[in-house]
Amino acid sequence: MTGRSTTFRFAALVFLFQILAAAVLLFGLGAALRTQSRASAVDLAETMRDDLLATYADRGLSGLASAIETRTSRRIERSAVVLLADPGGKAIAGNLTAKPRALAASRTYRLIKVQRPGHAKAEAMFLQATRLRGGEWFVTGTVVESERQLFAQLERASLVALALSILFAGFAAFVSTRLILNRLQATIATLGSVRDGDMARRVPRDDTGDAFGLLGEEVNRTLDRVEALNAELKIATDALAHDLKSPLTRMQSALDRLGRTVRDPAALAAVDQAFAESERLLAMIETALSITRAEAGIGRESFAPTNLTEMLATIVEIYAPMVEDEGRAIVLQAPARFDLAVHRQLMDQAIGNLVDNTLKYGAGTITLSLVVHEGGATIAVADEGPGIPADKRSEALTRFSRLDQARRGWGAGLGLSLVQAVAHLHGGSVELRECAPGLEVAILLGDVARV
Repeated sequence: MTGRSTTFRFAALVFLFQILAAAVLLFGLGAALRTQSRASAVDLAETMRDDLLATYADRGLSGLASAIETRTSRRIERSAVVLLADPGGKAIAGNLTAKPRALAASRTYRLIKVQRPGHAKAEAMFLQATRLRGGEWFVTGTVVESERQLFAQLERASLVALALSILFAGFAAFVSTRLILNRLQATIATLGSVRDGDMARRVPRDDTGDAFGLLGEEVNRTLDRVEALNAELKIATDALAHDLKSPLTRMQSALDRLGRTVRDPAALAAVDQAFAESERLLAMIETALSITRAEAGIGRESFAPTNLTEMLATIVEIYAPMVEDEGRAIVLQAPARFDLAVHRQLMDQAIGNLVDNTLKYGAGTITLSLVVHEGGATIAVADEGPGIPADKRSEALTRFSRLDQARRGWGAGLGLSLVQAVAHLHGGSVELRECAPGLEVAILLGDVARV
């Protein structure tokens, strides 16, 4: 799963949304509790202030001092803070020793840390100061130290919860992506089986009606259409082969009968040349049809376990007399035995084409090799001839391509195209490699079942 994949982006979105939701919930809840706590503390202090200011209005400064002493002596409201101080800030009555220097006259409450008499440490308080008519200070407020400590603990707990939410979000993102991949696995497996030749395989029916079920239905409809087209193509190529080969076969029969009756050497040579051309045309038709079928994926159902070493040895044995007639040698380099599921007939034809090419255009020893690697094998045919220039190798693999060196022969430019089509049918590819001297054509067989 790469950084650019849709699965990664989906997992990242799930992860980010989970973290965002957890952060908003935790810190939003903390902010709401802080606001509510402040509002409650301020309401309590304002109620006390309004009551005492009413007493001040009725009974004057002495009445206010008496009321404050009464409140503080009863200790009914332990969190309440009240102070009456002279113009210099020294306490006249209340539960503070003096007016805090940082506190000025204002209608709003400020959060200040002040130490009350009888307490070991300073405490957080919401305080508000009012200047009376004679210059005295009247301070009211509420102690919120316990709330401050509670919120500090809440912040630490929120950070721990956020860290845990990161772990849970990662787990949720992983589970979400696995669920998606699991839902897609049946579709992926079906497409892989179809690619390997099982054209009848379909995605299992899903009645959930969700996007994955709709995808499976659409894939099945597409595969039905592909199977029908392949069937039509096979029928068409079979019919084309019959329609083209039948008149050529009849023409060959007529030429054969004519050759037995003709006595003129020049006429007989012309008949022989016409017969050879018809043979060449039949071979071209068969090769072109084989390429078309291989490129369409027709033939995977004919894959069977094959001993590649034995197959190559048989090819060497067949071609050995022709190679020896050319004054050359053919050798095989392969393990004692190696089995793969391949289309034996097409693989024989492809490798035979490569050996034919080395006989026509190559030189020196012809080497057939089989190299086993993880997931498959590489079959190569090499010679010691002039080879193909690097800038023309891609052209050599195209259909009906004939390089300058090949135009002296009878080739139709389909040999390497057939080899490439057969390699693709087996999930592989073809590489043209420099041999120094000579050329090596390698068939890389990949995604084939090792037996």
